[in-house]
Amino acid sequence: MRERHASQGARRAQEFESFVAGAAGRLLHAATLLTGEAPCDNPRARRLLTLALAHTYASWDRLRGEDPYDRTREYLATRFARGAWHHYGGLLARARPHPDSALAHLGPHERLVLVLRLFEGVGEEQVAALLGVPLERVHTVCDRATATVLHPPRRAAPAAAEPEVAAS
Repeated sequence: MRERHASQGARRAQEFESFVAGAAGRLLHAATLLTGEAPCDNPRARRLLTLALAHTYASWDRLRGEDPYDRTREYLATRFARGAWHHYGGLLARARPHPDSALAHLGPHERLVLVLRLFEGVGEEQVAALLGVPLERVHTVCDRATATVLHPPRRAAPAAAEPEVAAS
């Protein structure tokens, strides 16, 4: 009996390791886009991915034919959305996106919709169901976020230093 449990545990661990080896890079990239961090310095994205992978591993035996990538991406998105909702103005306001990020001008909700729709290719209906918002809201947020990324707001030009006038 113990041998059977041990072999099932080893098989489960091997299957999960194979999944992580194939999917972790893309999931980390998605998490990095969500958090707006630089690809080389992304501790929040790594933590978000670790939490999502831990959740997937904990429910590995219950997947029963479900795609583990979809389950992990869904948890990644909902965890980010919940964090953005609870910490808006708090933790997320202090942890601003990296200024060189293509998504730096977007808010957390806009980044989430844009990453799910355009980077991950999730349908509008699925995004609306995942976030619990109307389909029209997803469409509007995606359009607005796309326009912002394509035409970012201009930064204010630095004020020209006026030459000092020598006092006579």
